Amino acid sequence: MAESLLFKVKRHDHEFVKPSKPTPHTIKLLSDVDDQPTLRFQIPVIQFYKYDPNMEGKDPVDVIRKALSKTLVFYYPFAGRLRECPRGKLMVDCNDEGVLFIEADADVSLKEFGDALVPPFPCLDELLFDVPGSSEVINTPILLIQVTRLTCGGFIFALRLNHTMSDAAGLVQFMSAIGEISRGMNKPSISPVWQRDLLSARDPPRVTFTHREYEQVLDTKGTIVPLDDMVHRSFFFGPTDNARGKFNPPLPKGYYGNTFVFPVAVTTALKLIENPLGYALELVKKAKAEVTQEYIHSMADLMVIKDRPHITVVRMYLVSDVTHAELRDVDFGWGKAVYGGPAHGGVGVVRGFASFYIPFRNAKGEEGIIIPLCLPTQAMERFVIELDSLLKNNISQPIKSGQKSSLIISSL
Repeated sequence: MAESLLFKVKRHDHEFVKPSKPTPHTIKLLSDVDDQPTLRFQIPVIQFYKYDPNMEGKDPVDVIRKALSKTLVFYYPFAGRLRECPRGKLMVDCNDEGVLFIEADADVSLKEFGDALVPPFPCLDELLFDVPGSSEVINTPILLIQVTRLTCGGFIFALRLNHTMSDAAGLVQFMSAIGEISRGMNKPSISPVWQRDLLSARDPPRVTFTHREYEQVLDTKGTIVPLDDMVHRSFFFGPTDNARGKFNPPLPKGYYGNTFVFPVAVTTALKLIENPLGYALELVKKAKAEVTQEYIHSMADLMVIKDRPHITVVRMYLVSDVTHAELRDVDFGWGKAVYGGPAHGGVGVVRGFASFYIPFRNAKGEEGIIIPLCLPTQAMERFVIELDSLLKNNISQPIKSGQKSSLIISSL
């Protein structure tokens, strides 16, 4: 994508979209897993849609605004406000104050974004405008939605979600419900259920597992990524990169820092380990197998006993896999999204701390994954070189200082 692409966005005054019918005014508690500090941030999502001649004469802003209002009858907690109780306990005040909504027009066509719609997106701040005073987690709108018309007849749907309220699966269910009502249904095909008590601490709480991700670790080796000089880029891994075994060789030496998981191309840039990838995968499989129902209850109990500790950021790197979230499948009547997924590369408020795996189809029609990364400038330059060498199966050859890379980041 041409990151230098510039365009103007004309926004109307923001408004509040409320449920189209009266809904219960009540208080709903979040679970002890949901209200932990680690989840107290906003998730930006963006969807790009092509012009559809079958929708000629229909305004996506109007269609989505009306469908949103009807959908909130079923998902009325999203129209409320988050409140904080003593000791950090969160609850939803279901008061029908509404979802923050912005109507906008951009003097740019979808084609001008290029063939590769991947983070970082140009003018993202204009496509998902941060209404002053709306971005706090407590006492602000839980959802912000901006629908921006494009000159080609397509449009961009951008959304910002308070992560304490929902994960990717819940968000897709909500967005799909808006899509279904946009296409003429009277109610969502899947009715929402509020059962947050399933993830609440037991009485009395008891920690039965070792939760190392919440241990307070001292940064004795300077492994926390500096945030004052960060570069944001995305990398595409297609089917041939996996089929030819390019992720199978042992990792090159010469790195230290944050823990990461597969693919090896990303791990290579972030952590020095001398074991082959198979060893790392076995550790991941073992860790996943431990996440049982009892493990989740133990974590909820830990939140209460330890006063909701924050996940450690020392020697830690998080990956959020949204390849099966089906964000691209959300259809408001204009078909599936050309791109649907996270609007930027990092999860949470620490840009160099986490990333996503995003499903993507490149200009050749190949299905693969996009991995956005935020790294310090010097680390990103080195990473591009190492990644280029790895994908060319030249890992046995050392990288010379100052060597240039032929890996193309933008043209996927």
